[in-house]
Amino acid sequence: MRFCFLFCVFCLIVPMSLSQQTGPPGEKGDRGLPGLPGSKGEKGVPGFPGFPGQKGEPGTTGAVGPPGPVTMCGRELLKSFTQDVEGLMKITAKLDLAITFDLVRKVGQKYLVSNKERGSFQKAADFCQQRGLELALPQSEEENHMLLQLMGQDEKRAWININMRKTGGNFQSDMKNRPLTFTKWGESQPDESIQDSGCSMAAEDGTWRVTADCSLDADIICQL
Repeated sequence: MRFCFLFCVFCLIVPMSLSQQTGPPGEKGDRGLPGLPGSKGEKGVPGFPGFPGQKGEPGTTGAVGPPGPVTMCGRELLKSFTQDVEGLMKITAKLDLAITFDLVRKVGQKYLVSNKERGSFQKAADFCQQRGLELALPQSEEENHMLLQLMGQDEKRAWININMRKTGGNFQSDMKNRPLTFTKWGESQPDESIQDSGCSMAAEDGTWRVTADCSLDADIICQL
């Protein structure tokens, strides 16, 4: 009976040991599914710069550009700056003087001023001259219209800077013999029958006329 037991154990061990032996490799299996992406690797070392390429052919000539700004230096710059300062000072002085009057009208670079006074032609000329000014003399339609706005309400008329004695009787220049660049003479004016003592004034309708009576009262309006 002992022999039978040993024989049975042997029969069990031998097949088990034979089943654990490695057999020949089998056929290649199918490709498996792709795995998950791996983590990002570190940045590599920069490579060396490549060799310069060959020099290209010259391009076509471009169009000529506009002239550049004119630059000034030294004495020219100083002269320009001085002129700008002097011009600004003159404008400031003119404005300071203009605002001392009761009525002020600006036309372009000119100021027409009045203190609402009236008087003879000589009084008007003296009034303006004593203040470093001169009688108003419009040099455009706009200035002539502005002169009317400074006239008073009664007997609207104002002396203008033309006097026959000063202009030689031709009424072609002002009292400083500067040629007239603008005129607004009324019908049959200037009156050639008035000789040696005529004075000029602007009337309510804006036209100019000559009067032999320079002692008339008229508005005194100066310009600067």
